[in-house]
Amino acid sequence: MSDHSVYQSPFSWRYGSQSMRELWSDERKRRLWRSIWVSLARVESEYGLVTSAQVDELAAHAEELDVARSLEIEADIRHDLMAEVRAFAERCPTAGGVIHLGATSMDIEDNADALRLRDALGLVVGSLDRLLAALADKIDEYAGLPVMAFTHIQPAEPTTLGYRLAVWAQDLLDDRERIARERDAVRGKGFKGAVGSSASYVELVGPENVGRFEERLAEELGLGFYPIATQTYTRKQDYAVVSALAGLGASLHKFALDLRILQSPPIGELSEPFGKHQVGSSAMPFKRNPINAEKIDSLARSLSVMPQVAWQNAAQSILERTLDDSANRRSMLPEAFLICDEILATATRIVTGLVVSEEAIGRTMAAYGPFAATERVLMAMGKAGADRQEGHERLRRHALDAWAALRSGASNDLAERVASDPWFSGTLGRDGVLALMVADAHTGSAPGRAREMAKAIRSEIGV
Repeated sequence: MSDHSVYQSPFSWRYGSQSMRELWSDERKRRLWRSIWVSLARVESEYGLVTSAQVDELAAHAEELDVARSLEIEADIRHDLMAEVRAFAERCPTAGGVIHLGATSMDIEDNADALRLRDALGLVVGSLDRLLAALADKIDEYAGLPVMAFTHIQPAEPTTLGYRLAVWAQDLLDDRERIARERDAVRGKGFKGAVGSSASYVELVGPENVGRFEERLAEELGLGFYPIATQTYTRKQDYAVVSALAGLGASLHKFALDLRILQSPPIGELSEPFGKHQVGSSAMPFKRNPINAEKIDSLARSLSVMPQVAWQNAAQSILERTLDDSANRRSMLPEAFLICDEILATATRIVTGLVVSEEAIGRTMAAYGPFAATERVLMAMGKAGADRQEGHERLRRHALDAWAALRSGASNDLAERVASDPWFSGTLGRDGVLALMVADAHTGSAPGRAREMAKAIRSEIGV
């Protein structure tokens, strides 16, 4: 357990999965550095620069991390990567002198970061797939359940619960496509030296060999490289990745915000799962606060500003490199992924345990559905040849009277008012008007399109 007598980042223990924390850990970073040094030495051995025995020694000791020793050296020399070089070299008496041969720090660090970006994006895609699978199940389950839709946070027309879920799912499916694309597009800096010219490697292997030399390293690392780099890979890559993550955050923020509104007692149609012993408020024992949805919105809000930092890093990387991106990338990149990790897991728990109150849905439909059903009456009268403007005005007056009654605490009697108007019943018949005033039937193509979205999700994620 971390030392809680000093500041600890909540991402170290409260938010994010263990797998994502381990991926962005200091140990994982140092292991990647060492594996890259081993790969560099292995390829250099093909050009007679390093012996096979030295490569074997490096590989044998690559996993023998001593972070305390590395930090001790760093405190003296003030360079984290060179401190790790020296700590590694202490374990390799015959090969220590060839570690980092020809390289600059970012040949190691940027390629390690690219590998971590790719792996972290893969974890996000996996978490997204679990959330989308849960949504697809709920979409199918509720594709045909009519609910009142809201525009301007005012009752509008009916939709279905499955269609509302499909709205959220469609955005998330688009996010998955973009994040998977960014994952597959991740590239490392390669091995191009201090300013990207590969001058040191040309000196080591010759100009005629330097292209193949870097190709072999790409094969060793299983990572594509940018053909052009400065001291670093372009920081536009970070911007693209963090922007994709922020886009996912926007989708989950909307999902959670909608849920918070629908969970409020005046509506009460949906709610996140609430534990048997869960406490909603320290002062008000009756409270059932939507803390999971609120957490999603809170963390997504922090995520939303991170692309601004990544943009500045890309835009202000002066000439071949400045160091003013280094400190913020240490927290921005892992925290962007840990936020996504946490809000995806939270959203999946919500969707899986979603509480649907069909009773509350029915109350909302009974109160506001008849207003929406007037459109069906208006269309039927138009098809029968009636004056559309006259019909609209009559329905408007009846609706205003029904609204006034509803606001005074009475039930919605709009259907009876319209059915009792001879202008409508004379053409459609009283029973015909009443049948049209059933709003549950006014959901259009929503049920079918919701089911198609569930089908598309399963096809995309392979379930």
